Amino acid sequence: MATKKEFNIFDHELVPEHRVLSEEEKDELLRSYRIRISQLPQIKASDPAVVALGAKPGDVIEIKRKSPTAGSYYYYRLVVED
Repeated sequence: MATKKEFNIFDHELVPEHRVLSEEEKDELLRSYRIRISQLPQIKASDPAVVALGAKPGDVIEIKRKSPTAGSYYYYRLVVED
């Protein structure tokens, strides 16, 4: 019987780069934008990308997207419980 091959969501061409920010990077992000963590858009802990990264509630995810006009841009999401 063949074994099931694990699928890596980040290998798909439509899934942008994701990474978990360190505590220092998170503090700098909030300071530079002069926002509170509660003002960030949210992403559920059950999201496939969040699960693949091993992120937990309270973490901030940086997502790098491609843009035809800007080249690439970053946006940030706060991981929350379902």
